[in-house]
Amino acid sequence: MYLRIETELYLKRLIVGGFEKVYEVGRIFRNEGMDTRHNPEFTTIELYQAYADYHDIMDLVEELYVYVTQKVCGTLKIQYQGKEIDMSSPWARMTMAEAVKKYSGIDFDAWQSDEQAREDCLAHGVHVEKDAVKGECLEACFDEFVEPNLIQPTFIMDYPVAISPLAKRKKDNPELTERFEAFACCFELCNAFSELNDPIDQRARFERQALLKRAQGGHADIDEDFIAALEYGMPPTGGLGFGVDRLVMLLTDSASIRDVLLFPTMKPLDKPDAPRAAQVTQKPAAQVEPAEKIDFSKVQIEPLFEEFVDFDTFSKSDFRAVKVKACEAVPKSKKLLKFVLDDGTGTDRVILSGIHDYYEPEMLVGKTCIAIVNLPPRKMMGIDSCGMLISALHQEEGEERLNLLMVDDRIPAGAKLY
Repeated sequence: MYLRIETELYLKRLIVGGFEKVYEVGRIFRNEGMDTRHNPEFTTIELYQAYADYHDIMDLVEELYVYVTQKVCGTLKIQYQGKEIDMSSPWARMTMAEAVKKYSGIDFDAWQSDEQAREDCLAHGVHVEKDAVKGECLEACFDEFVEPNLIQPTFIMDYPVAISPLAKRKKDNPELTERFEAFACCFELCNAFSELNDPIDQRARFERQALLKRAQGGHADIDEDFIAALEYGMPPTGGLGFGVDRLVMLLTDSASIRDVLLFPTMKPLDKPDAPRAAQVTQKPAAQVEPAEKIDFSKVQIEPLFEEFVDFDTFSKSDFRAVKVKACEAVPKSKKLLKFVLDDGTGTDRVILSGIHDYYEPEMLVGKTCIAIVNLPPRKMMGIDSCGMLISALHQEEGEERLNLLMVDDRIPAGAKLY
């Protein structure tokens, strides 16, 4: 038995079986980070309509959201977190490439190779993986420059094949797919596409996905039953999936997904430390367990810098103790965590750090860390990162290991390091 991560492939089997319109309100489970817009357990509605394409589904989405907004709120002009959102038709429509060019000046159509795309991203301060292809680079630019600007309802269309494994290719440009997402209030409302019904193309995409996941040390299987269903024949189909919880967030002006879930996933309450501290104090010194012995024989460190830095230059770096007030995964980023920090000034400081491979957000809340606080703000995934948290990095048996530098919680926020 498994907890399901989607209802999609089973509903498509019904389309293959002759049902022309199917839908399900489904509970979904994903082992992903928590933030104000993501919860590991959530509710979706997925629907599929034979002999429809993504333009038909786009019209359906617009009609659906307009109807529900009017019915629930009594108006199509609603407030969300201090901004007026006009849900009335028609909604703006742009391709992903058009949106990226509009908000950043980056021209997807001018990229002649994956290498050129990666270089262009680097020149614009956008992080991408060293083996990222053009489609993945376009998505990274979209996340960085476009999504923070999508306040009014907007359809973003024609996503790259590299990030759309279940969508049909566009006939006039096989690098792109007939896929769209709807956005409002700077977050995604739904995801839809003309469904891929070519079993040969689908197998090739599944195999590429599995290969990439295995290369990262993950487990990946190809759904042979679904491939077999496509081989029997699936008619041209339009499909849609949207999160019910996010729709409720929008219509109720709720800042966090946890506000609209009955039993959201939460970090455990911390138990009082006082009784434990008392027990430690009363324990005779002779009974204190010896510290764990750590084997450093397999550790490799980077060579020390040979070039000296003069004291005046070094002293300009402002190292401070900071308290982690909140920590969450950055949406659509595999590595970045967003920290909200108390630096002793009374104003929250936001720092992004690419350490999600090593820590889950809930592990770090309440910890006392060290940060450089006088670096200029650096925009990452559309968020200003104001400083840098200090970590210790080394190699061990060929693998990179990282430890975020955490200090005694008795050190107050804002304490300066000398």
